[in-house]
Amino acid sequence: MNSSDKGRTYEVKEIGTVRNDYLKEVPSDYKKRKSVIEVFEKYAPSLKGIEENSHIVIFFWLHRSERDIQQVHPMADKKNPLTGVFATRAPVRPNPIGETICELKKRDGNKLYVVGLDALDNSPVIDIKSFTDKYKVNEVRYPDWAPRGDQR
Repeated sequence: MNSSDKGRTYEVKEIGTVRNDYLKEVPSDYKKRKSVIEVFEKYAPSLKGIEENSHIVIFFWLHRSERDIQQVHPMADKKNPLTGVFATRAPVRPNPIGETICELKKRDGNKLYVVGLDALDNSPVIDIKSFTDKYKVNEVRYPDWAPRGDQR
């Protein structure tokens, strides 16, 4: 077996849960909507200082997504070319990890009140990071079908 075929397995721990009213799909206006991240008490000490950030990055498990689909029509639009999932932001993928930059409105103990999270209710949260624009990219290239700016 060559090194690219190892297929190693890693353990990911849920650190919290998403709470909102997105039961079946993420609404198109999610960027304006509020969600709550309930961080498990065990991980509450890891939140120290988080309220100093205006924005945070939430990593979550796309727990309702299929894992064996390798190509999709981006944005579920058959007019878009069949494309490999690694070239899209489709939720179906071998490791269904979602990530979103959210505005942090407030922290109350182990609860983070955010705006702009595109995760379903009860999605497992697997990590949280502070956002920084240190790694900002000045010139971005992407396919014609990809949304720009505030488009979804």
